[in-house]
Amino acid sequence: MQKFLYDCSNSYFFCMKFPLVSRSGRIRRLVAEHRDSDISRVELLNLPGGAECFELAAKFCYGINFEIRSTNVAQLCCVSDYLEMTEDFSKDNLGSRAEEYLDSIVCKNLEMCVEVLQQCESLLPLADELKVVSRCIDAIASKACAEQIASSFSRLEYSSSGRLHMSRQAKCDGDWWIEDLSVLRIDMYQRVITAMKCRGVRPESIGASLVNYAQKELTKKSSLWNPSSQTNVDSNSTLHEKLVVETIVSLLPVEKLAVPINFLFGLLRSAMMLDCTIASRLDMERRIGSQLDVATLDDILIPSFRHAGDTLFDVDTVHRILVNFCQQDDSEEEPEDASVFESDSPISPSQTALVKVSKLMDNYLAEIAPDANLKLSKFMVIAETLPAHARTIHDGLYRAIDIYLKVCFIIFA
Repeated sequence: MQKFLYDCSNSYFFCMKFPLVSRSGRIRRLVAEHRDSDISRVELLNLPGGAECFELAAKFCYGINFEIRSTNVAQLCCVSDYLEMTEDFSKDNLGSRAEEYLDSIVCKNLEMCVEVLQQCESLLPLADELKVVSRCIDAIASKACAEQIASSFSRLEYSSSGRLHMSRQAKCDGDWWIEDLSVLRIDMYQRVITAMKCRGVRPESIGASLVNYAQKELTKKSSLWNPSSQTNVDSNSTLHEKLVVETIVSLLPVEKLAVPINFLFGLLRSAMMLDCTIASRLDMERRIGSQLDVATLDDILIPSFRHAGDTLFDVDTVHRILVNFCQQDDSEEEPEDASVFESDSPISPSQTALVKVSKLMDNYLAEIAPDANLKLSKFMVIAETLPAHARTIHDGLYRAIDIYLKVCFIIFA
């Protein structure tokens, strides 16, 4: 328990005209309780912001000028509440001054809101109870959404067909806040992104922010983002990164392609290495499966993070991703402009995706086939998961089978 001892040995401290006593309800009450005793110090337990913040409150009481800024307004809100420096005890007191600055200055500026949220990280739960956190979060979400809308309207373009659409550049404008949010602690960041999603900020902007935040948090202290690294990390760092991965997974937009698929694979690898919850990993596998047709061979070559003697690559995870792909609702595969596909076309968009994935899986089988620890059952389950009509030609599959059989003959020779 933190303690702050305020020296009140001077006799004039007990005079109700003393500025600090007259403006602070808490100190006034403590002094009144010990009026008949010879006290020299007042004990303040768990004072928000510590001695430095108390000094600012004392300066305010004595009329010593100091600047209220985004870097100290959260502390001033909390310490004024703790000391009960309200209008009940003095007109235009510190509490009202700090509140006015927060509402009229900070909440109109996104960067300042982020700075205040950083300060609030060490002032919880009081900053939450005073709604300092929620006001800043609401202001950030509202401002980001409003700026995106304004940017979108200012950059609408007509396509060659005469249809009005949003330019690619417009989708990037208004997202300058992405870098600003990356300095927040993961719990604050989660609350901000959740508020943005509720406000209707574009999924691709949310996705870009998640990518930026994950890359900073998962690479600045260790190389977990790079599965080939053997860097050792301490347990605290690992727990932090595990929390970051699980939180980001929970914040991912439901829309397809809101984040690059290689980022999803990187997130899945990190979730496996950090032993994140099964729910998080299964969610990642489902998301990847819904867009497996845009994946590359490097993406699906997921290393096996299990005990020695297992396969080099995690075939089971890839199989679950493949099953998720095959179990998609056909309605999810409808193209954005159905008119480009003829009604009697023998190849539908879903068939196109199947062909892409079949080629990908054949290349995958050829890549993992040389693994001496790869069991026939695992090889077969990958080869047989896709429906028969997925492969228009079978050359890739035959090549993978040939490689696998040659390895088997060498082993048993």
